[in-house]
Amino acid sequence: MLNPRTLLVGLGFLVLLMHCSFLLAQESSPDTILIKNVRLIDPVSAAQDHAVNILIKKNRIDIVSEEPIREGKGTLVVEASNGVVLGDLEIGGPASFLILEQNPQENPEILLDTKTHAVFAIHKGNILRNYLKSVVGSEPQVPPRRWFAYTPPPRSYPVAYRYRPKWNRWNTRYVSGIFLGAVLLDRQFWLSQDESSRQLVGDLTDSEGGKIRALRVGAVGTLNFERRWIYTFFAATRAFDKGFDAGEDNSLIIYDYRLDIPLTEKMSLAVGKQKEPISMERLAALSFWPMQERATVLDALLPARNVGVTLSGTGLDRRMTWAGGVFNDWFDAGQSFSQSSNQFVGRTTWLPFISADESSLVHLGFGVRYTDGREKLRYRTTPEFNQSPIFVDTDLLDADNAMTYNPEVSWRMGPFWLSSEAVLKDVSARQLDNPLFHGYHVTGSWSLTGEMRPYNRRSGVFGQLPVAKPVTEGGLGAWELSMRWSNLDLSQKQVEGGELGILSLGLNWWPVRAASFSANYRYTSLDRRGTRGKSSGVALRLLLMLE
Repeated sequence: MLNPRTLLVGLGFLVLLMHCSFLLAQESSPDTILIKNVRLIDPVSAAQDHAVNILIKKNRIDIVSEEPIREGKGTLVVEASNGVVLGDLEIGGPASFLILEQNPQENPEILLDTKTHAVFAIHKGNILRNYLKSVVGSEPQVPPRRWFAYTPPPRSYPVAYRYRPKWNRWNTRYVSGIFLGAVLLDRQFWLSQDESSRQLVGDLTDSEGGKIRALRVGAVGTLNFERRWIYTFFAATRAFDKGFDAGEDNSLIIYDYRLDIPLTEKMSLAVGKQKEPISMERLAALSFWPMQERATVLDALLPARNVGVTLSGTGLDRRMTWAGGVFNDWFDAGQSFSQSSNQFVGRTTWLPFISADESSLVHLGFGVRYTDGREKLRYRTTPEFNQSPIFVDTDLLDADNAMTYNPEVSWRMGPFWLSSEAVLKDVSARQLDNPLFHGYHVTGSWSLTGEMRPYNRRSGVFGQLPVAKPVTEGGLGAWELSMRWSNLDLSQKQVEGGELGILSLGLNWWPVRAASFSANYRYTSLDRRGTRGKSSGVALRLLLMLE
């Protein structure tokens, strides 16, 4: 049996073809037409309806977006006043559709007399009827804002706007969620290595090749109390640790098992295995960052995840965030609580400046971390290539405790973003003269296609670069250039861990939101025990996500 709403839409498309004959009073059509506030109805659920703007260029549909679209010179701009569109909105295809003054789902008789109720009709880019009000020049001019006024390009609305239930989503009265997955495929090439570098780390060509960097699956969803609790669970396989061929270890690594409990509108409690609340780059998803790997200073001196409890919230009209947590990984490490080290971690952020349109902002942050000396400490890392030997290493340190300080600053100005963090690790170890390890990075990125990275005011973290116009909607996807200088010094007092400096260049392409291709070049200088070695390499990555 046919769904009545689906039948209505199908009948509407048929009526569109049948009534092209009565729309004979053809108007001269401009090269560019912008139709504002058109309603896309859903044949299954009215709750899925959306108001969009439609831009037509040279008789073809250029973009359909829920966001404002700029009015160019010579553009005919009309206001649809939430009129309902019937027809195909294929990006790049000829513009052929009707706009009805009412929703035929609410009054099916409209479909029986479209001649009366059609307020706009276009066929292959030629306007056949236009009763919509022209609004060219009706919008007030906005005065220039302090620093920089910027409007990112509108994001294209999917052509297949009608409701399509996804197999990886579930929604019940008590539990809702979505199943997610991601795979990262890496291929690494070493371009150069001098003899001093070979003496320090061996022949780097032994670590070339392809690898499945990550294969992760998990779920995120809600427990539907009055204030919804959020659960997160992610795991990854170890089967591909040695390369593209499966290894002997098929076990899973549990990355996240976390429950977020809202206490008030501005405060929540997170319990389980999670990221410690310190460092913007550590808190952000690595897959969405401008560079393929995190800066060496963050990988060496800060942990990835830990088991504990975090209390967080916002203040100052959402211009400030704060978070504090207590951690001990005894459960995840499979040892007793008394044997595992305790950590106390905190972070606060502040927006001292944000423009009226929020396109320009300055972010400041500061984090602290204390760990006791129940377990020996060790700091080491690779040169921002996952397939690489360890370049710097302090070996095991017998210490009483360690205190970490992490200042951070970011400046976003439309498609441009500049970010920097420093880490100071003050190790209390008298026999080693209390070494102070330190490092920093400065990272810049530029969205060539104009998109602007969003800023999450609840967490004080920048998010994934949006894709304004994916290739599936007739666009080029999102392109981003990035550059980073990072430095890490683990040679302090009696510890000879090495000093590492890395210059990186990156190019990211997101053809659609759920896939990306990136290339990173790095030039590395390693100074250890009086010997300085230099090397360089390139890493390619393909990311595919299920969302």
